[in-house]
Amino acid sequence: MGQPTLRTARLTLVPLAEEHLDLEVGLDADPEVMRHLTGRALSRAEARAAHRRRLAAADELPGLGYWVGFAEDGFVGWWLLRPPHGPDQPVVAGEADLGFRVLRARWRRGFAGEGARELVRYGFAEVGLDRIFGQTLAVNAASRATMSAVGLTFTRAFASAGHDDEPVPGAEHGEVEYAITRAAWEH
Repeated sequence: MGQPTLRTARLTLVPLAEEHLDLEVGLDADPEVMRHLTGRALSRAEARAAHRRRLAAADELPGLGYWVGFAEDGFVGWWLLRPPHGPDQPVVAGEADLGFRVLRARWRRGFAGEGARELVRYGFAEVGLDRIFGQTLAVNAASRATMSAVGLTFTRAFASAGHDDEPVPGAEHGEVEYAITRAAWEH
């Protein structure tokens, strides 16, 4: 099962492909978009390397990976649903990490939640996942609000094990995880 194209009222989510590189470069070049992720804009070379990793994620588990979202008037951002993969994400069969990154010009218009809600539906109804979770810095109020709005609930706070030589501003406050189970989603 490959990744299908998904549709919502305003978005078409297509599986990430090579032709989306320049869209990702532009998204990752905005320091405000990257504030809670890297703390700075990414160079084209860094964005290209990230693009390669994102493309490879589609090979981890059939049906999961990254999607690029478009509204009628163009690119909005990307969404992910992939198996646990980080230092604070133990690998558990039937679980997937939910994430999103949206152009600053599209913020506060409900796009992040609309795409995330569709991936939650897809993950439970079509992939058969048991649990979907998302993680962000504790200080990232917008992402926390989006996760709550699509039905995920706070499960834990933790100190990240994955910080490198360039600490992200706000990381000293730790990270949080939100999650939803299939049983909770079905009710």
